[in-house]
Amino acid sequence: MPPPLPLLLLTVLVVAAARPGCEFERNPAGECHRPPAADSATCVDLQLRTCSDAAYNHTTFPNLLQHRSWEVVEASSEYILLSVLHQLLEGQCNPDLRLLGCAVLAPRCEGGWVRRPCRHICEGLREVCQPAFDAIDMAWPYFLDCHRYFTREDEGCYDPLEKLRVEPEVKLIGNIHGNEVAGREMLIYLAQYLCSEYLLGNPRIQRLLNTTRIHLLPSMNPDGYEVAAAEGAGYNGWTSGRQNAQNLDLNRNFPDLTSEYYRLAETRGARSDHIPIPQHYWWGKVAPETKAIMKWMQTIPFVLSASLHGGDLVVSYPFDFSKHPQEEKMFSPTPDEKMFKLLSRAYADVHPMMMDRSENRCGGNFLKRGSIINGADWYSFTGGMSDFNYLHTNCFEITVELGCVKFPPEEALYILWQHNKESLLNFVETVHRGIKGVVTDKFGKPVKNARISVKGIRHDITTAPDGDYWRLLPPGIHIVIAQAPGYAKVIKKVIIPARMKRAGRVDFILQPLGMGPKNFIHGLRRTGPHDPLGGASSLGEATEPDPLRARRQPSADGSKPWWWSYFTSLSTHRPRWLLKY
Repeated sequence: MPPPLPLLLLTVLVVAAARPGCEFERNPAGECHRPPAADSATCVDLQLRTCSDAAYNHTTFPNLLQHRSWEVVEASSEYILLSVLHQLLEGQCNPDLRLLGCAVLAPRCEGGWVRRPCRHICEGLREVCQPAFDAIDMAWPYFLDCHRYFTREDEGCYDPLEKLRVEPEVKLIGNIHGNEVAGREMLIYLAQYLCSEYLLGNPRIQRLLNTTRIHLLPSMNPDGYEVAAAEGAGYNGWTSGRQNAQNLDLNRNFPDLTSEYYRLAETRGARSDHIPIPQHYWWGKVAPETKAIMKWMQTIPFVLSASLHGGDLVVSYPFDFSKHPQEEKMFSPTPDEKMFKLLSRAYADVHPMMMDRSENRCGGNFLKRGSIINGADWYSFTGGMSDFNYLHTNCFEITVELGCVKFPPEEALYILWQHNKESLLNFVETVHRGIKGVVTDKFGKPVKNARISVKGIRHDITTAPDGDYWRLLPPGIHIVIAQAPGYAKVIKKVIIPARMKRAGRVDFILQPLGMGPKNFIHGLRRTGPHDPLGGASSLGEATEPDPLRARRQPSADGSKPWWWSYFTSLSTHRPRWLLKY
């Protein structure tokens, strides 16, 4: 007779505890296996200020460049370069490149072993950052040679940028109307699929979950669902269970910020984003579910969202409330109309039923529109959750109508899941479209609540407490401005290629106002298929007594670049490896 399960589990734990510790992986035989990328070393505390935010605390000497002490490292041209990268490259590729260099100057040391950084991380970063070096006529640093100082993933390397991984937040909400139950079931299917496929090693799902924070709320209206479920599939009426227990329609219960937006849009210079909740809203009936969602949205900096409904087959997007309240159906776009259409198509274009060309299918009246529609152009209503997302936070939300049957029978659920699986995945992946980055001051301190503006789109987003931001943008050329109270604004030109599926990194360094005369600085940027950063310029940056601020165009007469005298004045070592000619 086998031992009881708890006793068997305890036995396993005791055996595991009796085995000696292993800093690395164990091989199939249970022996501690040291990756080829690890070498024996004596670990010491990491004391380099420029590398203080690395994801590890111990390093070793000699380092990968054969520097044998802190004094030698700090006096080296390599270390000086890392210290001034944020000024040299005007915020681009920093702090990514800095931490990549730290992995060579101060390699990771754990338990008496030194680890080498991953080659694929280096190669990916060089592909993105090379244009920034070309712009200042500087050669790629030799110590960032991806094949010499970095190693393969299968050899046990580590990611030196792991601490910089800021993941965009996505939320998917179902069952806001209690009798529209398909969304509730689709999100349960999605959760099971993501977990199982991740464990099975599906590269697409692993990449998605490793780079994205996905929040699933299968039922926003459990009270209404209980009413609808009591009647059951096939018997449920069109409205039974739609409202919550207080008889409130949750998708009409959010603050009406759209009316305020239309008023502000007519006022020159007035901000029409991040509109505060009016005080009079709290005088009415506010559902606890609505209040909980608003608190959730204010706690987490969501970038993208979808609300799953039922009753038709179409994807709608803001605004849901008509620009002229008396007009029941009127096209009422947001400033981000192009992006919302891209988000909606990301769902509809891969949905087999939404793309079905039959006019007799469910939702056939949306066929000529590509199964997407502006909400107010369909029918106008106030207090919707999607409009509130867009006007109060950084979040872009669409509404998905999953089918004409609000309460489908159990046997139809799996087929419904097959129809929506690819659409859900494709939609979540669009959170990586556009640009991302960090806004800091000249000392590298994050600037929270900085505004990220895009010329021609009257809708700003703001940075999170850590200074990071995500800005969904369609392909094309964009002028992006970062600004915050007490700082001079910085302007950059960004080019987003049509087929780019990962957010381009665009960091901003803000200079305090009142430090000296303002100037207009031009910087050149080459543009390639993998470079989201086109030209870049800064407007109104403060002038400091720092040679690196006195930027000049790369010389065409063969003389040394403008930054050369700075390095030669600080060190007896002349870093000729930085010269391209």
